[in-house]
Amino acid sequence: MKRSRFTEEQIIGILREQESGQKTADVCRRHGISEATFYK
Repeated sequence: MKRSRFTEEQIIGILREQESGQKTADVCRRHGISEATFYK
């Protein structure tokens, strides 16, 4: 199984940022991930 670049806590933080009303593109750019990775 492939190892994740982010810990579970980091992933939860990224998802909460987007849920708080920030645009998905901005959140992805800030953390260096693609939108496809975000939605996966």
